[in-house]
Amino acid sequence: MKQQQKAYLFALSAILLWSTVGSAFKISLRYISFIELLFYAAFVSSITLFIVLVFSKKLPLILKLKPANFLRAALLGFLNPFLYYVFLLQAYNLLLAQEAGTLNYIWPVVLVLLSIPLLKQKIGWLSLSAILISFLGTVIIGTQGHLFSLKFGNVTGVGLAVGSAIFWALFWIFNVKDKTDAVVKLFLNFVFGLIFITIFLLFTAGFSAPSMLGLAGAAYLGLFEMGITYILWLTALKLSLTTAKVSNLVYLSPFISLFFIRFAVGETILISTVLGLMMIVGGILIQQYAGRFDKRKPPILSL
Repeated sequence: MKQQQKAYLFALSAILLWSTVGSAFKISLRYISFIELLFYAAFVSSITLFIVLVFSKKLPLILKLKPANFLRAALLGFLNPFLYYVFLLQAYNLLLAQEAGTLNYIWPVVLVLLSIPLLKQKIGWLSLSAILISFLGTVIIGTQGHLFSLKFGNVTGVGLAVGSAIFWALFWIFNVKDKTDAVVKLFLNFVFGLIFITIFLLFTAGFSAPSMLGLAGAAYLGLFEMGITYILWLTALKLSLTTAKVSNLVYLSPFISLFFIRFAVGETILISTVLGLMMIVGGILIQQYAGRFDKRKPPILSL
């Protein structure tokens, strides 16, 4: 098998697994509280990433890190997995799985907007138009198609889903200049994130005896949303001749996710969800290539 074919295989495997997590979130939340689900999932992910570090012989790299690296890891761990998943899981509690998952895909648009003040990026008319298209898509989803009345099905849920996208975008921006090994960074993020999650759990719900189905859901999410799937995706990027050959494949995920939500969760997929998702992804793709046509600036942060 050629190297690029291997890259596609790893990328599609990651995308398929990521496409299942929306359904896994919604089903798991039937049996366990959102913060307990996050705690056990982050714990499983930390153990998984530790094992990966051991087998890849990267564990000694942690000993070479400076205090500044650990401070950065703590900050990033506070953003993800702590704040990101607290907001996202609460959104899944309040919204349909198709709504929460699709609204979360607005993060590349948020990334572009935040890169203007934080990374001193400039934005041209084409990128601005693309952002407006994606934003309109979120409004269509949030109002379930009642665009002109602006009657949101659940304002809090929509706010939480968009909030999770903001934290994910901030997580990526602060990662831009960090040259630490990707798996090492991810492991430290989850270790520090697990500390914040544990403190939050102790001061809110406290520990209780979760059901086996809840634990099974947490284990699945820890392995395939937060752990192994990242490794598959990083491997795909490493093997690919160019990142562009596999990076755009990620936009298949929200559409495949709707299939799982329909048949695993049992939700009827709304026309407004499909239309809004198409607008969000379309706007992102237009923005991604805007730099080729916008003479005022180079392309905005590569996604």
